[in-house]
Amino acid sequence: MKKTINDIDLKGKKVIMRADFNVPLDENLEITDDTRIQAALPTIKKILDEGASLILMSHLGRPKSKDDKQFSLEPVAKELSKDLGIEVKFNPDTDVVGEVTKEAAKDLKPGEVLLLENTRYRPEETKNGKEFSKDLASLGEIYVNDAFGSAHRAHASTAGITDYLPGVSGYLIQKELDFMGKALENPERPLVAILGGAKVSDKIDVINNFLDKVDTLIIGGGMAYTFLKAMGKEVGKSLLEEDKIDLAKDLIKKAKDKGVELVLPVDVTAAAEFDKDAEPVIYSVDEMPADMMGLDIGPETVDLFTDKIKDAKTVIWNGPMGVFEMPAFAVGTNAIAKALAESDAISIIGGGDSAAAVKQMGYADKMSHISTGGGASLEFMEGKVLPGIDVLEDVEEN
Repeated sequence: MKKTINDIDLKGKKVIMRADFNVPLDENLEITDDTRIQAALPTIKKILDEGASLILMSHLGRPKSKDDKQFSLEPVAKELSKDLGIEVKFNPDTDVVGEVTKEAAKDLKPGEVLLLENTRYRPEETKNGKEFSKDLASLGEIYVNDAFGSAHRAHASTAGITDYLPGVSGYLIQKELDFMGKALENPERPLVAILGGAKVSDKIDVINNFLDKVDTLIIGGGMAYTFLKAMGKEVGKSLLEEDKIDLAKDLIKKAKDKGVELVLPVDVTAAAEFDKDAEPVIYSVDEMPADMMGLDIGPETVDLFTDKIKDAKTVIWNGPMGVFEMPAFAVGTNAIAKALAESDAISIIGGGDSAAAVKQMGYADKMSHISTGGGASLEFMEGKVLPGIDVLEDVEEN
């Protein structure tokens, strides 16, 4: 168990907090989706309510140099000022911890907020540089990490800083660990995992970890065709990883040996070419023509997968069922989102495209938990240690 902001005295302290403000911006540098900012607000408000002053930091995008002004966090400072009803101080300091920032941090009073410039303006950030970590730590007395979306990276602002300051988690990381940790270690059963997306190679470790934990594993999306090929099915021009067919055979055998129900598509929605205007045609997986490509699961598969969701007590979903960016081939993904929204099961959406699909359909408030970190949630599901969480202080056992 990691310590959280509830386990420490914040009154009068200067807190430096790593948030995930890696938000999308349009050509006018206006924020187009503030989900990540909203997700950080409970922790920010708790720190301020306890009488602390707060220094916030985050990365945004991948600036190549300090001259990449389109990656400035200034739009985030303005948005936060509106959300909190107070001015969030901000300096366009591309050194991140330059003299102007050091002065501003030193003068910060309880209840006040300062947002640092994009940590990735400093190349030492992604290299977990000691001097930069020390510079960041010099601004505060306590470190709070609430950036789950960056917790799988050992950067200066997510890991290195804890060499110089005691670190605890915020509410968002605590929520991620509570939901996903419980689902993987002590779930209400049956536990059903649904995996989609393009490639088996992206999810090998997740599948292996899940086969030790779940009751049912559903596989859709592009990765399903490698499994279908491994079972001797014709997959036509569908996405196929030839070099992973033997692996798929091994995973099918492992599922059988462990008593895990492995569920694959029984029909697919296919087209002659990869095109949003291509005409969708439905085929059984036993009748797929060699000149067609599968771009979504078919209606019988939707019914099959939906029945498995209805029987579940806990469901984890990561990855779309088809090319959901094309409306004609988003039917399967949308159907899974709808089934989860109507289910009584604990539903956990593992970030990325699945989260986008759920939000797009207006089902976000019907899910038990939507992870804010695509890469981080994937590594967590693989059973990996996340560096940004590993470095936080542990609760002392009695």
